[in-house]
Amino acid sequence: MLTTRTRREFLSHVGKGMLIATVGPALAFDLGLARAADQDESPALSFGALEELVCLLQETPIQKLNAVLVNRIRGGTDLKTLTAAAALANARTFGGEDYVGFHTVMALGPAYRMSRELPEALAPLPVMKVLYRNTNRIQEHGGRTGEVLHAVSPDGASESSLNAQGLRDAVHSKDVNQAERIFAGIAQRGPDEAFNALLQTVQDNTEVHRVVLPYRAWDMLELIGREQAQTLLRQSVRYCVKAESWQRPAAFDRPRQLLPELLEKYKLLDKTPGTKLGQDSFVDKLSQTIFSGTPDTAAEAAASALAEGFAPDVVGEAISLAANQIILRDIGRTARDEVAGKPIGSVHGDSIGVHACDSANAWRNMARVANARNTFACLILGAYQVALDRAGRGGDFLAWEPLPLKRHIDGIKTADAASLLREAEEAIRGNLQARAAAIAHRYGELGHAPRPMFDLMLKYAVSEDGSLHAEKYYRTTSEEFAATRPAFRWRQVVALARVTASECGRPAAGMAEAREMLKV
Repeated sequence: MLTTRTRREFLSHVGKGMLIATVGPALAFDLGLARAADQDESPALSFGALEELVCLLQETPIQKLNAVLVNRIRGGTDLKTLTAAAALANARTFGGEDYVGFHTVMALGPAYRMSRELPEALAPLPVMKVLYRNTNRIQEHGGRTGEVLHAVSPDGASESSLNAQGLRDAVHSKDVNQAERIFAGIAQRGPDEAFNALLQTVQDNTEVHRVVLPYRAWDMLELIGREQAQTLLRQSVRYCVKAESWQRPAAFDRPRQLLPELLEKYKLLDKTPGTKLGQDSFVDKLSQTIFSGTPDTAAEAAASALAEGFAPDVVGEAISLAANQIILRDIGRTARDEVAGKPIGSVHGDSIGVHACDSANAWRNMARVANARNTFACLILGAYQVALDRAGRGGDFLAWEPLPLKRHIDGIKTADAASLLREAEEAIRGNLQARAAAIAHRYGELGHAPRPMFDLMLKYAVSEDGSLHAEKYYRTTSEEFAATRPAFRWRQVVALARVTASECGRPAAGMAEAREMLKV
Protein backbone atom coordinates (compact mmCIF):
# COMPACT_ATOMS: atom_id res chain seq x y z
CA MET A 1 0.00 0.00 0.00
CA LEU A 2 1.42 3.38 -1.03
CA THR A 3 1.78 6.11 1.58
CA THR A 4 0.94 9.59 0.32
CA ARG A 5 2.58 12.74 1.63
CA THR A 6 1.42 16.28 1.71
CA ARG A 7 3.56 18.85 -0.10
CA ARG A 8 4.70 20.22 3.30
CA GLU A 9 5.74 16.73 4.50
CA PHE A 10 7.62 16.10 1.26
CA LEU A 11 9.53 19.39 1.43
CA SER A 12 10.30 18.81 5.12
CA HIS A 13 11.70 15.37 4.34
CA VAL A 14 13.82 16.68 1.48
CA GLY A 15 15.05 19.59 3.60
CA LYS A 16 16.16 17.28 6.40
CA GLY A 17 18.00 15.09 3.94
CA MET A 18 19.84 18.06 2.42
CA LEU A 19 20.83 19.36 5.86
CA ILE A 20 22.14 15.96 6.94
CA ALA A 21 24.15 15.73 3.73
CA THR A 22 25.59 19.17 4.44
CA VAL A 23 26.66 18.70 8.08
CA GLY A 24 27.51 15.02 7.87
CA PRO A 25 25.90 12.04 9.64
CA ALA A 26 27.91 12.28 12.88
CA LEU A 27 27.03 15.91 13.57
CA ALA A 28 23.49 15.28 12.39
CA PHE A 29 23.17 12.55 15.02
CA ASP A 30 24.45 14.86 17.76
CA LEU A 31 21.97 17.53 16.66
CA GLY A 32 19.08 15.07 16.47
CA LEU A 33 18.62 15.64 12.73
CA ALA A 34 19.34 12.09 11.69
CA ARG A 35 16.90 10.86 14.31
CA ALA A 36 14.21 13.19 13.02
CA ALA A 37 14.73 11.98 9.46
CA ASP A 38 14.60 8.34 10.57
CA GLN A 39 11.35 8.95 12.40
CA ASP A 40 9.65 9.93 9.15
CA GLU A 41 10.12 6.34 7.98
CA SER A 42 10.14 4.24 11.17
CA PRO A 43 6.95 3.21 12.94
CA ALA A 44 6.63 3.86 16.66
CA LEU A 45 7.54 1.18 19.14
CA SER A 46 4.54 -0.41 20.82
CA PHE A 47 4.58 -2.59 23.93
CA GLY A 48 1.43 -4.67 23.68
CA ALA A 49 -0.41 -5.09 26.96
CA LEU A 50 1.83 -2.52 28.64
CA GLU A 51 1.34 0.14 25.97
CA GLU A 52 -1.49 1.96 27.74
CA LEU A 53 0.50 2.22 30.96
CA VAL A 54 3.67 3.24 29.12
CA CYS A 55 1.78 6.07 27.43
CA LEU A 56 0.24 7.11 30.73
CA LEU A 57 3.69 7.49 32.26
CA GLN A 58 4.86 9.53 29.28
CA GLU A 59 1.83 11.80 29.02
CA THR A 60 0.58 12.45 32.57
CA PRO A 61 1.39 16.00 33.75
CA ILE A 62 3.82 15.80 36.64
CA GLN A 63 1.41 17.65 38.95
CA LYS A 64 -1.05 14.76 38.60
CA LEU A 65 1.37 11.82 38.52
CA ASN A 66 1.42 10.81 42.19
CA ALA A 67 -2.36 10.78 42.35
CA VAL A 68 -2.50 8.63 39.21
CA LEU A 69 0.10 6.22 40.61
CA VAL A 70 -1.67 5.85 43.95
CA ASN A 71 -4.98 5.16 42.18
CA ARG A 72 -3.30 2.54 40.01
CA ILE A 73 -1.66 0.86 42.99
CA ARG A 74 -4.94 0.81 44.92
CA GLY A 75 -6.64 -0.52 41.83
CA GLY A 76 -4.36 -3.54 41.74
CA THR A 77 -1.45 -2.56 39.48
CA ASP A 78 1.64 -4.03 41.12
CA LEU A 79 4.98 -2.28 41.51
CA LYS A 80 6.73 -4.68 39.16
CA THR A 81 4.36 -3.74 36.33
CA LEU A 82 4.75 -0.02 37.05
CA THR A 83 8.54 -0.37 37.03
CA ALA A 84 8.50 -2.30 33.77
CA ALA A 85 6.27 0.27 32.08
CA ALA A 86 8.47 3.12 33.32
CA ALA A 87 11.60 1.46 31.92
CA LEU A 88 9.97 1.06 28.50
CA ALA A 89 8.67 4.64 28.58
CA ASN A 90 12.16 5.85 29.41
CA ALA A 91 13.86 3.76 26.72
CA ARG A 92 11.41 4.84 24.04
CA THR A 93 11.73 8.51 24.99
CA PHE A 94 15.48 8.85 25.54
CA GLY A 95 17.19 5.88 23.91
CA GLY A 96 20.16 6.22 26.24
CA GLU A 97 20.93 9.74 24.99
CA ASP A 98 19.81 11.97 27.87
CA TYR A 99 21.89 12.33 31.04
CA VAL A 100 19.00 12.46 33.51
CA GLY A 101 17.10 9.97 31.38
CA PHE A 102 19.69 7.22 31.44
CA HIS A 103 20.44 7.78 35.11
CA THR A 104 16.73 7.35 35.80
CA VAL A 105 16.36 4.10 33.88
CA MET A 106 19.41 2.77 35.75
CA ALA A 107 17.66 3.57 39.05
CA LEU A 108 14.41 1.74 38.27
CA GLY A 109 15.57 -1.81 38.97
CA PRO A 110 17.29 -0.83 42.23
CA ALA A 111 14.18 1.12 43.31
CA TYR A 112 11.95 -1.91 42.73
CA ARG A 113 14.28 -4.15 44.72
CA MET A 114 14.40 -1.56 47.51
CA SER A 115 10.60 -1.73 47.64
CA ARG A 116 10.82 -5.44 48.41
CA GLU A 117 12.87 -4.70 51.53
CA LEU A 118 10.20 -2.41 52.98
CA PRO A 119 6.94 -3.05 54.86
CA GLU A 120 3.93 -3.27 52.56
CA ALA A 121 2.65 0.22 53.39
CA LEU A 122 6.02 1.83 52.52
CA ALA A 123 6.89 -0.37 49.56
CA PRO A 124 5.55 1.99 46.84
CA LEU A 125 7.78 4.89 47.94
CA PRO A 126 11.09 4.07 46.19
CA VAL A 127 9.28 3.15 42.98
CA MET A 128 7.11 6.29 43.07
CA LYS A 129 10.22 8.38 43.74
CA VAL A 130 11.94 7.21 40.55
CA LEU A 131 8.73 7.21 38.48
CA TYR A 132 8.23 10.85 39.46
CA ARG A 133 11.74 11.67 38.24
CA ASN A 134 11.12 9.63 35.10
CA THR A 135 7.88 11.28 34.06
CA ASN A 136 9.16 14.73 34.98
CA ARG A 137 12.14 14.31 32.67
CA ILE A 138 9.96 12.85 29.91
CA GLN A 139 7.69 15.90 30.18
CA GLU A 140 10.70 18.23 30.03
CA HIS A 141 11.78 16.33 26.92
CA GLY A 142 8.45 16.92 25.18
CA GLY A 143 6.53 13.77 26.08
CA ARG A 144 5.88 11.47 23.16
CA THR A 145 6.84 14.06 20.55
CA GLY A 146 10.55 13.63 21.22
CA GLU A 147 10.82 9.84 21.22
CA VAL A 148 14.22 8.50 20.23
CA LEU A 149 13.58 4.77 19.80
CA HIS A 150 11.45 3.60 16.93
CA ALA A 151 10.92 0.16 15.45
CA VAL A 152 14.01 -1.19 13.72
CA SER A 153 14.70 -4.30 11.66
CA PRO A 154 17.92 -5.91 10.38
CA ASP A 155 16.97 -5.09 6.78
CA GLY A 156 20.01 -3.62 5.06
CA ALA A 157 22.54 -5.38 7.30
CA SER A 158 24.46 -8.21 5.65
CA GLU A 159 24.45 -11.61 7.30
CA SER A 160 28.24 -11.44 7.64
CA SER A 161 27.95 -8.28 9.78
CA LEU A 162 25.54 -9.76 12.32
CA ASN A 163 28.18 -10.41 14.96
CA ALA A 164 30.16 -8.61 17.65
CA GLN A 165 32.78 -7.29 15.24
CA GLY A 166 30.18 -6.06 12.76
CA LEU A 167 28.41 -4.16 15.53
CA ARG A 168 31.70 -2.73 16.77
CA ASP A 169 32.67 -1.61 13.26
CA ALA A 170 29.35 0.18 12.79
CA VAL A 171 29.73 1.94 16.14
CA HIS A 172 33.29 3.01 15.27
CA SER A 173 31.94 4.40 11.98
CA LYS A 174 29.40 6.46 13.99
CA ASP A 175 26.65 4.92 11.87
CA VAL A 176 23.80 4.69 14.34
CA ASN A 177 21.31 3.33 11.81
CA GLN A 178 23.60 0.51 10.68
CA ALA A 179 24.55 -0.28 14.29
CA GLU A 180 20.85 -0.52 15.18
CA ARG A 181 20.13 -2.78 12.21
CA ILE A 182 23.03 -5.08 13.05
CA PHE A 183 22.03 -5.24 16.70
CA ALA A 184 18.43 -6.04 15.70
CA GLY A 185 19.72 -8.95 13.63
CA ILE A 186 21.88 -10.27 16.44
CA ALA A 187 19.02 -9.89 18.92
CA GLN A 188 16.87 -12.19 16.80
CA ARG A 189 19.18 -15.01 17.90
CA GLY A 190 18.39 -14.39 21.55
CA PRO A 191 19.14 -12.03 24.44
CA ASP A 192 22.35 -13.78 25.50
CA GLU A 193 23.96 -13.47 22.09
CA ALA A 194 22.88 -9.83 21.85
CA PHE A 195 24.31 -9.05 25.30
CA ASN A 196 27.65 -10.74 24.61
CA ALA A 197 28.00 -9.01 21.25
CA LEU A 198 27.22 -5.64 22.80
CA LEU A 199 29.78 -6.15 25.55
CA GLN A 200 32.63 -6.25 23.04
CA THR A 201 31.70 -2.72 22.00
CA VAL A 202 31.13 -1.54 25.57
CA GLN A 203 34.63 -2.81 26.43
CA ASP A 204 36.27 -0.26 24.14
CA ASN A 205 36.21 2.19 27.04
CA THR A 206 35.57 2.23 30.78
CA GLU A 207 33.57 5.47 31.10
CA VAL A 208 31.16 4.87 33.97
CA HIS A 209 27.81 5.28 32.21
CA ARG A 210 28.95 3.19 29.26
CA VAL A 211 29.64 0.42 31.79
CA VAL A 212 26.67 0.64 34.16
CA LEU A 213 23.89 1.21 31.60
CA PRO A 214 24.10 -2.24 29.94
CA TYR A 215 24.26 -4.02 33.29
CA ARG A 216 21.24 -2.21 34.67
CA ALA A 217 19.37 -2.85 31.41
CA TRP A 218 20.19 -6.56 31.58
CA ASP A 219 19.17 -6.66 35.24
CA MET A 220 15.77 -5.19 34.29
CA LEU A 221 14.94 -8.17 32.08
CA GLU A 222 13.96 -10.10 35.19
CA LEU A 223 11.17 -7.54 35.67
CA ILE A 224 10.21 -6.82 32.08
CA GLY A 225 10.90 -10.11 30.32
CA ARG A 226 13.73 -11.25 28.07
CA GLU A 227 11.66 -10.41 25.00
CA GLN A 228 12.42 -6.74 25.72
CA ALA A 229 16.20 -7.26 25.66
CA GLN A 230 16.64 -5.49 22.33
CA THR A 231 14.68 -2.42 23.46
CA LEU A 232 16.64 -2.02 26.67
CA LEU A 233 20.10 -2.93 25.37
CA ARG A 234 19.93 -0.82 22.19
CA GLN A 235 20.15 2.21 24.49
CA SER A 236 23.77 1.18 25.05
CA VAL A 237 24.33 0.79 21.30
CA ARG A 238 23.27 4.38 20.76
CA TYR A 239 25.27 5.58 23.76
CA CYS A 240 28.42 3.97 22.35
CA VAL A 241 27.83 5.47 18.90
CA LYS A 242 27.50 8.92 20.38
CA ALA A 243 30.63 8.43 22.50
CA GLU A 244 32.67 7.91 19.32
CA SER A 245 32.10 11.59 18.51
CA TRP A 246 33.38 12.89 21.83
CA GLN A 247 36.63 14.78 21.95
CA ARG A 248 38.88 12.70 24.16
CA PRO A 249 42.54 12.11 24.97
CA ALA A 250 44.35 9.15 23.47
CA ALA A 251 44.29 7.42 26.87
CA PHE A 252 40.51 7.21 26.59
CA ASP A 253 40.90 4.44 24.02
CA ARG A 254 43.63 2.53 25.86
CA PRO A 255 41.36 -0.47 26.65
CA ARG A 256 41.03 -1.13 22.89
CA GLN A 257 44.73 -1.95 22.76
CA LEU A 258 45.32 -3.33 26.26
CA LEU A 259 42.47 -5.84 26.49
CA PRO A 260 43.39 -7.95 23.43
CA GLU A 261 47.05 -7.87 24.49
CA LEU A 262 46.24 -9.31 27.93
CA LEU A 263 43.75 -11.85 26.62
CA GLU A 264 46.48 -13.11 24.28
CA LYS A 265 49.38 -12.88 26.75
CA TYR A 266 47.57 -14.97 29.37
CA LYS A 267 45.90 -17.30 26.80
CA LEU A 268 42.50 -16.51 28.28
CA LEU A 269 40.65 -17.03 25.01
CA ASP A 270 41.53 -20.73 25.34
CA LYS A 271 40.50 -21.05 28.99
CA THR A 272 37.32 -21.54 30.94
CA PRO A 273 36.87 -19.59 34.19
CA GLY A 274 38.55 -21.20 37.18
CA THR A 275 37.19 -22.16 40.58
CA LYS A 276 40.02 -21.40 43.06
CA LEU A 277 38.64 -19.41 46.01
CA GLY A 278 41.84 -18.19 47.63
CA GLN A 279 42.43 -17.16 51.21
CA ASP A 280 41.38 -13.81 52.65
CA SER A 281 45.02 -12.75 52.42
CA PHE A 282 45.03 -13.35 48.65
CA VAL A 283 41.91 -11.23 48.11
CA ASP A 284 43.29 -8.47 50.31
CA LYS A 285 46.64 -8.42 48.50
CA LEU A 286 45.03 -8.45 45.04
CA SER A 287 42.70 -5.63 46.10
CA GLN A 288 45.66 -3.53 47.28
CA THR A 289 47.56 -4.24 44.05
CA ILE A 290 44.59 -3.10 41.96
CA PHE A 291 43.97 -0.01 44.08
CA SER A 292 47.57 1.17 44.20
CA GLY A 293 48.70 0.25 40.70
CA THR A 294 48.52 1.99 37.35
CA PRO A 295 45.53 1.09 35.20
CA ASP A 296 47.73 -1.20 33.09
CA THR A 297 49.28 -3.02 36.06
CA ALA A 298 45.89 -3.40 37.76
CA ALA A 299 44.45 -4.94 34.60
CA GLU A 300 47.42 -7.28 34.36
CA ALA A 301 47.04 -8.35 37.99
CA ALA A 302 43.43 -9.35 37.30
CA ALA A 303 44.39 -11.17 34.09
CA SER A 304 47.16 -13.05 35.88
CA ALA A 305 44.83 -14.14 38.71
CA LEU A 306 42.24 -15.35 36.22
CA ALA A 307 44.90 -17.25 34.27
CA GLU A 308 46.00 -18.92 37.53
CA GLY A 309 42.49 -20.31 37.87
CA PHE A 310 41.03 -18.05 40.54
CA ALA A 311 37.25 -17.87 40.30
CA PRO A 312 35.82 -14.76 38.61
CA ASP A 313 33.88 -13.89 41.77
CA VAL A 314 37.11 -13.87 43.77
CA VAL A 315 38.76 -11.43 41.36
CA GLY A 316 35.53 -9.41 41.28
CA GLU A 317 35.54 -9.24 45.06
CA ALA A 318 39.05 -7.78 45.03
CA ILE A 319 38.00 -5.20 42.43
CA SER A 320 34.96 -4.19 44.49
CA LEU A 321 37.06 -3.79 47.64
CA ALA A 322 39.55 -1.63 45.73
CA ALA A 323 36.72 0.63 44.53
CA ASN A 324 35.34 0.79 48.08
CA GLN A 325 38.65 2.31 49.21
CA ILE A 326 38.05 5.32 46.98
CA ILE A 327 34.92 6.22 48.93
CA LEU A 328 36.55 5.55 52.28
CA ARG A 329 39.61 7.69 51.46
CA ASP A 330 38.02 10.52 49.45
CA ILE A 331 38.43 13.98 51.04
CA GLY A 332 35.23 14.99 49.22
CA ARG A 333 34.41 17.80 46.87
CA THR A 334 36.75 20.76 46.91
CA ALA A 335 35.74 24.38 46.40
CA ARG A 336 36.52 23.96 42.73
CA ASP A 337 33.96 21.14 42.40
CA GLU A 338 31.19 22.53 44.59
CA VAL A 339 27.78 22.76 42.91
CA ALA A 340 24.22 23.10 44.13
CA GLY A 341 23.27 20.08 46.23
CA LYS A 342 26.89 18.88 46.41
CA PRO A 343 28.76 21.06 48.92
CA ILE A 344 32.42 21.04 49.84
CA GLY A 345 33.36 17.71 51.43
CA SER A 346 30.41 15.79 50.01
CA VAL A 347 30.87 12.34 48.44
CA HIS A 348 27.39 11.53 47.15
CA GLY A 349 25.99 11.72 43.62
CA ASP A 350 28.55 11.48 40.86
CA SER A 351 31.53 11.36 43.21
CA ILE A 352 34.51 9.39 42.00
CA GLY A 353 33.95 6.80 44.75
CA VAL A 354 30.26 6.18 44.02
CA HIS A 355 31.04 5.97 40.31
CA ALA A 356 33.91 3.56 40.94
CA CYS A 357 31.80 1.28 43.14
CA ASP A 358 28.85 1.25 40.74
CA SER A 359 31.20 0.44 37.85
CA ALA A 360 32.97 -2.36 39.74
CA ASN A 361 29.59 -3.82 40.65
CA ALA A 362 28.46 -3.65 37.03
CA TRP A 363 31.62 -5.33 35.68
CA ARG A 364 31.35 -8.04 38.35
CA ASN A 365 27.68 -8.74 37.63
CA MET A 366 28.14 -8.73 33.85
CA ALA A 367 31.01 -11.20 34.27
CA ARG A 368 28.61 -13.54 36.05
CA VAL A 369 26.20 -13.79 33.10
CA ALA A 370 28.56 -13.38 30.11
CA ASN A 371 30.36 -15.98 28.04
CA ALA A 372 33.91 -16.99 29.03
CA ARG A 373 35.64 -14.42 26.83
CA ASN A 374 33.55 -11.57 28.22
CA THR A 375 33.84 -12.84 31.78
CA PHE A 376 37.60 -12.43 31.57
CA ALA A 377 37.34 -9.11 29.71
CA CYS A 378 34.87 -7.58 32.19
CA LEU A 379 37.10 -8.34 35.16
CA ILE A 380 40.30 -7.17 33.48
CA LEU A 381 38.63 -3.89 32.62
CA GLY A 382 36.99 -3.66 36.04
CA ALA A 383 40.45 -3.68 37.61
CA TYR A 384 41.72 -1.22 35.00
CA GLN A 385 38.87 1.19 35.73
CA VAL A 386 39.36 1.22 39.51
CA ALA A 387 43.03 2.16 39.13
CA LEU A 388 42.14 4.74 36.47
CA ASP A 389 39.48 6.29 38.72
CA ARG A 390 41.85 6.39 41.68
CA ALA A 391 44.56 8.14 39.68
CA GLY A 392 42.64 10.01 37.04
CA ARG A 393 40.43 12.47 38.89
CA GLY A 394 43.07 14.16 41.06
CA GLY A 395 43.87 13.76 44.74
CA ASP A 396 46.35 11.67 46.68
CA PHE A 397 44.27 8.61 47.49
CA LEU A 398 47.34 6.54 48.32
CA ALA A 399 48.29 8.98 51.10
CA TRP A 400 44.82 9.70 52.44
CA GLU A 401 43.70 7.39 55.25
CA PRO A 402 40.48 5.40 54.90
CA LEU A 403 37.56 6.10 57.20
CA PRO A 404 36.93 5.46 59.96
CA LEU A 405 40.07 6.82 61.63
CA LYS A 406 41.03 5.46 65.04
CA ARG A 407 40.02 8.67 66.78
CA HIS A 408 36.55 8.41 65.22
CA ILE A 409 36.17 4.83 66.42
CA ASP A 410 37.43 5.73 69.90
CA GLY A 411 34.69 8.34 70.09
CA ILE A 412 31.97 5.67 69.92
CA LYS A 413 31.23 4.70 73.53
CA THR A 414 28.01 2.70 73.18
CA ALA A 415 27.86 -0.97 72.29
CA ASP A 416 24.23 -2.12 72.15
CA ALA A 417 22.62 -2.23 68.73
CA ALA A 418 19.68 0.08 69.45
CA SER A 419 21.92 2.85 70.80
CA LEU A 420 24.33 2.56 67.90
CA LEU A 421 21.48 2.81 65.41
CA ARG A 422 20.14 5.93 67.12
CA GLU A 423 23.58 7.51 67.08
CA ALA A 424 24.07 6.56 63.43
CA GLU A 425 20.83 8.29 62.50
CA GLU A 426 21.85 11.40 64.42
CA ALA A 427 25.16 11.45 62.56
CA ILE A 428 23.43 11.00 59.20
CA ARG A 429 20.98 13.82 59.88
CA GLY A 430 23.87 16.02 60.95
CA ASN A 431 25.88 15.25 57.79
CA LEU A 432 28.67 13.85 59.99
CA GLN A 433 30.27 11.50 57.50
CA ALA A 434 33.20 10.33 59.61
CA ARG A 435 31.06 9.67 62.68
CA ALA A 436 28.42 7.78 60.67
CA ALA A 437 31.19 5.66 59.15
CA ALA A 438 32.72 4.97 62.57
CA ILE A 439 29.38 3.91 64.05
CA ALA A 440 28.71 1.55 61.15
CA HIS A 441 32.19 0.09 61.62
CA ARG A 442 31.68 -0.46 65.37
CA TYR A 443 28.20 -1.93 64.79
CA GLY A 444 29.62 -4.54 62.40
CA GLU A 445 32.69 -5.18 64.55
CA LEU A 446 30.42 -6.08 67.48
CA GLY A 447 28.58 -8.64 65.36
CA HIS A 448 25.16 -7.00 65.35
CA ALA A 449 22.58 -8.10 62.76
CA PRO A 450 23.09 -6.24 59.46
CA ARG A 451 19.42 -5.85 58.56
CA PRO A 452 18.59 -3.00 61.01
CA MET A 453 21.60 -1.02 59.79
CA PHE A 454 20.56 -1.54 56.17
CA ASP A 455 17.02 -0.51 57.08
CA LEU A 456 18.38 2.77 58.40
CA MET A 457 20.35 3.41 55.20
CA LEU A 458 17.37 2.37 53.09
CA LYS A 459 15.18 4.96 54.81
CA TYR A 460 17.41 7.77 53.54
CA ALA A 461 18.08 6.20 50.15
CA VAL A 462 14.31 6.53 49.65
CA SER A 463 13.71 9.94 51.22
CA GLU A 464 16.72 11.85 49.84
CA ASP A 465 17.34 13.02 46.30
CA GLY A 466 20.81 11.49 46.11
CA SER A 467 21.69 13.42 42.94
CA LEU A 468 20.50 10.54 40.70
CA HIS A 469 22.67 7.93 42.44
CA ALA A 470 21.04 6.99 45.77
CA GLU A 471 19.13 3.98 44.47
CA LYS A 472 21.98 2.52 42.43
CA TYR A 473 24.53 2.92 45.17
CA TYR A 474 22.28 1.45 47.87
CA ARG A 475 21.75 -1.56 45.61
CA THR A 476 25.45 -1.79 44.80
CA THR A 477 26.28 -1.90 48.51
CA SER A 478 23.59 -4.49 49.25
CA GLU A 479 24.84 -6.77 46.48
CA GLU A 480 28.50 -6.36 47.37
CA PHE A 481 27.88 -6.94 51.08
CA ALA A 482 26.15 -10.23 50.25
CA ALA A 483 28.96 -11.28 47.87
CA THR A 484 31.94 -10.28 50.04
CA ARG A 485 33.57 -12.58 52.59
CA PRO A 486 32.96 -11.79 56.28
CA ALA A 487 36.45 -10.40 56.88
CA PHE A 488 35.78 -7.46 54.55
CA ARG A 489 32.04 -7.05 53.99
CA TRP A 490 31.42 -4.34 56.59
CA ARG A 491 33.64 -1.97 54.64
CA GLN A 492 30.76 -1.74 52.19
CA VAL A 493 28.33 -0.62 54.92
CA VAL A 494 30.83 1.88 56.30
CA ALA A 495 31.05 3.48 52.85
CA LEU A 496 27.25 3.50 52.51
CA ALA A 497 26.93 5.21 55.91
CA ARG A 498 29.35 7.89 54.75
CA VAL A 499 27.51 8.51 51.49
CA THR A 500 24.15 8.53 53.28
CA ALA A 501 25.38 11.19 55.72
CA SER A 502 26.70 13.20 52.77
CA GLU A 503 23.40 13.23 50.85
CA CYS A 504 21.05 13.78 53.80
CA GLY A 505 19.11 17.03 53.94
CA ARG A 506 18.05 17.26 50.28
CA PRO A 507 14.63 15.54 50.03
CA ALA A 508 13.58 13.88 46.80
CA ALA A 509 11.04 15.69 44.62
CA GLY A 510 7.51 14.36 45.01
CA MET A 511 8.25 12.29 48.12
CA ALA A 512 6.32 14.41 50.62
CA GLU A 513 3.27 14.34 48.36
CA ALA A 514 3.59 10.58 47.82
CA ARG A 515 3.72 9.96 51.56
CA GLU A 516 0.69 12.15 52.14
CA MET A 517 -1.32 10.35 49.47
CA LEU A 518 -0.30 6.92 50.74
CA LYS A 519 -0.93 8.07 54.33
CA VAL A 520 2.45 6.79 55.56
